[in-house]
Amino acid sequence: MKKIIHTQGTRKQAVARATLTPGTGRVIINGVDLHNYSSDVLRLRIAEPLVLVGETANTLNFDIKVNGGGINGQADAIRLAMARALVEHDNKLKKDFYEYDRLLLVADVRQNETSKPNKSKPRDKRQKSYR
Repeated sequence: MKKIIHTQGTRKQAVARATLTPGTGRVIINGVDLHNYSSDVLRLRIAEPLVLVGETANTLNFDIKVNGGGINGQADAIRLAMARALVEHDNKLKKDFYEYDRLLLVADVRQNETSKPNKSKPRDKRQKSYR
């Protein structure tokens, strides 16, 4: 039986669900190959876990579904889900990922600050007039 690993990564409002299966090194994100996905900078950020793993990445396939948030939040959610799946596949990678970038394994929980009543922005103050 083939080992299939399911993991999840989040960043702000973006949620990525990754499925890791034995294969040929394919990375499919929402039905699109990684080489055709978004901009170069985001592709490089998403591929960081695969670069750190090295040749092992060529024996694994990723199928990733991501929704919510913006493109940067989605990219961070994807790399978190991929790194978690790779660590579950080979626990020796955990130390390498943690030393390279802690956010590969630990979700960044910062969220937008909510707007307060009668304010247009979260930290906005009403302008005072002395007339």
